Amino acid sequence: WILAWMGLEINTMAIIPLMAQQHHPRATEAATKYFLTQATAAAMILFASTTNAWITGDWNIPQTSHPAATSLLTLALALKIGLAPMHFWLPEVLQGLNLTTGLILSTWQKLAPFILIYQIAPNTNPTILTSMGILSTLIGGWGGLNQTQLRKILAYSSIAHLGWMITILHFMPALTLLNLTIYIIMTSTMFLSLKSLSATKINSLAITWPKTPILTVMTMLSLLSLGGLPPLTGFMPKWLILQELTKQNLPILATIMAMSALLSLFFYLR
Repeated sequence: WILAWMGLEINTMAIIPLMAQQHHPRATEAATKYFLTQATAAAMILFASTTNAWITGDWNIPQTSHPAATSLLTLALALKIGLAPMHFWLPEVLQGLNLTTGLILSTWQKLAPFILIYQIAPNTNPTILTSMGILSTLIGGWGGLNQTQLRKILAYSSIAHLGWMITILHFMPALTLLNLTIYIIMTSTMFLSLKSLSATKINSLAITWPKTPILTVMTMLSLLSLGGLPPLTGFMPKWLILQELTKQNLPILATIMAMSALLSLFFYLR
């Protein structure tokens, strides 16, 4: 746990200069907000792992067995990746960054905390994971509805996707990894397309068609794929997750998540 904590701290320290390099007040604000949330989460991780070692005498990550420690660790790692209800920093921070740093924040920065959640998930209370997952999908759906800034829309889409991953984590971890991989590929496509179009608002997308029709079509398709529209790739993990949830006798949960995916799809279509 000590090494995991050190890795997370080095990772935070390494991305702060990338965030603040623009010397724009909003970039500085984003870097400060990001630093404070990550430092809080890292302190919680250190506290929880020390508590676990104190009670059980074990520092190993897979053997984290004490319920208080696992719950606290799950919450701290959720704060690190921006899962609801600890998601408030993510849209503001992403809005203050340029598209390249935003891409790193949305994809690469999710890997380390996610691997840690994946390792402690078998010992975590499934109710915590599932309730955070549902809340994230709903907030990711509602939050993006009245946005015009593309980076904020992508931030809410990130929250919603993380919700899908966390919900299924206790029942079928392999699906979580599949979903994470597809999410990273689609989000990278999205950010790189927007970077080529140098678009940060919805209305700047409206004038891209005469300039670069093929790239505009690609952007549209990857957006719909993020929303999970069949027959595109993004539909596959959602479909498998809903199938697994109904197998686990959780049809109401599956219904709520499918409805929240419709919310996301609405603002992607727009």
